[in-house]
Amino acid sequence: MTRPACSTMASLAFTADSLAGAHAPPRPWHVADLIPGMTVTLCQGDGGTGKTLLALQLATATALGKSWVGHDARAGNVIYLSAEDDRDELHRRLADIAESYGADLADLTALKVVPMAGEDAVLAASGRNGLLAPTPLWSELEALVAAWEPVLIVLDNLADVFAGEENSRPHARQFVGMLRGVAIRTGAAVLLIGHPSLNGLSSGSGSSGSTAWNNSVRSRLYLAKPAPADGIDTDPDLRILTVKKANYAKTGGELRLRWHRGAFALDGGLLAGQPQLDLGAAHARVDSLFLQLLAESDAAGRVVSDKTGANYAPVIFAKSPRANGTTKGGFAAAMERLFASGQIIVETTGPASKRRSQLVRTDLGRLV
Repeated sequence: MTRPACSTMASLAFTADSLAGAHAPPRPWHVADLIPGMTVTLCQGDGGTGKTLLALQLATATALGKSWVGHDARAGNVIYLSAEDDRDELHRRLADIAESYGADLADLTALKVVPMAGEDAVLAASGRNGLLAPTPLWSELEALVAAWEPVLIVLDNLADVFAGEENSRPHARQFVGMLRGVAIRTGAAVLLIGHPSLNGLSSGSGSSGSTAWNNSVRSRLYLAKPAPADGIDTDPDLRILTVKKANYAKTGGELRLRWHRGAFALDGGLLAGQPQLDLGAAHARVDSLFLQLLAESDAAGRVVSDKTGANYAPVIFAKSPRANGTTKGGFAAAMERLFASGQIIVETTGPASKRRSQLVRTDLGRLV
């Protein structure tokens, strides 16, 4: 449901009993469980990880009515404002992405690209009164949105379009509020691309500036390279996309992505115009790896547990040379799936005075 750009409190107010007798509307999603509709999602990652590529793939998938890294995306018009790449670089990237979908650039009639590299791309800046104020470019964006009627708006990059104080809670909330207002009025999803702070990089949280950025958006994604094994980057084409915040879905889920010939797909999937691996197959691969590592731990007489601590299985397995980039979060999700399917259980052994619990496989989980 949309509302006018300028509304009074009295015009918005209603009594809750007026909702009686009507079904609650389904929650809108642009990409289920990852990017909600009619609000703002922040996607962060260090430079060179592939944030722009991933966002351009989402824009392309939306314009073509195709899936995005194994997930269905809402089809429709897209506006992609790029303050980092010029027209030629966008041309090269989009050509590779279109090819990965088995499509041609001529098919991307629904994708409106606005190259602002080298231009003033600021949409909001600090005003004289200390509040954040929209710039003339903001009005141009609103006019373009009204004319193009996109279902997805991508802004790349936060550092280029926002000229307020990054560490200011009011400024962060005001800017996200401006974007969310556009999303609510139009029904579009807004994807804001950003860089994490040094602390966000070192901690793995991917956060940046004021905590208000994380608190204000409804969803936050973080794209990162797997932690090197013994300081060596053994798989430079692998990325992990983690759901760091999800107001309307489960937090902590992650997708393993692999770069190949200018595009990302779920790790283990097929690229370059071939159908991508579905999410179930990707989960099955990690589940199988979990069972293999559990078998090896059992054979070596090493006890692992489902409880956090020194023997926590997801942490131990993530450190294995065979983890191939699967993180603690990925193994934790696999463990929950394997519990649910009955392939692993917690077994308690030993005398009453010294009981010990450990994670074991059931017959269903034995390797063949």
